[in-house]
Amino acid sequence: MELKQYRYYIFCEGQQTEPQYFMGFKKLIEENPIYKDMVLIAIEPCQAETMRVIGMAEEYVRENNIQKGQIWCVYDKDSFPAEHFNGVVERAESLNKKNSELQYYIAWSNECIEFWFLLHFAYYTANNHRTEYITFLNTKFKELGLGKYQKNMKDIFAILLEYGNPKLAIRYAKRIIQDGAGKTPTEIAPGTRVYELVEELAKYLPEEKRCYFK
Repeated sequence: MELKQYRYYIFCEGQQTEPQYFMGFKKLIEENPIYKDMVLIAIEPCQAETMRVIGMAEEYVRENNIQKGQIWCVYDKDSFPAEHFNGVVERAESLNKKNSELQYYIAWSNECIEFWFLLHFAYYTANNHRTEYITFLNTKFKELGLGKYQKNMKDIFAILLEYGNPKLAIRYAKRIIQDGAGKTPTEIAPGTRVYELVEELAKYLPEEKRCYFK
């Protein structure tokens, strides 16, 4: 494990939806003969809200004496107070001053990961409740003959790859963040920075899958 040059430790607020999605990347990267021995991807479901996710990441780093790598915190806004949601970014910035080889990154979604999934099918900027995003995904999945969208779908990565457009999702998510320049994460509603982790992991995918992302 120590030999792996690129290391990603992904801490997900959710127990199932986000880990299932990122497992799709992990599986393909581990099957890629070019990168499988160079890239370590560890996915830790936290079942904890915003500030606890980064707290658990710090704990994990300490307990496992991790000195090098990228620590990614993936979490949703949901109904958490703005100071908690914005506070994670500030905490990461202060941690990043300690060790340039160990950096914390924040992949937040306002208000939920489903917003990132939705962008695979449409450019969407209405600040609606998460139930609206799930309704949108349900309608889209039914149109595609996939049944209902479920929070813990094991094949969510494969579905978005095959039926959605990851390249467009990245472009849409970037545009929304750029339009919100100068605003706090809470004020960018809806919005998501999950695309930053997706772009990072997509670099190590087999060529025939990498082209879906860039």
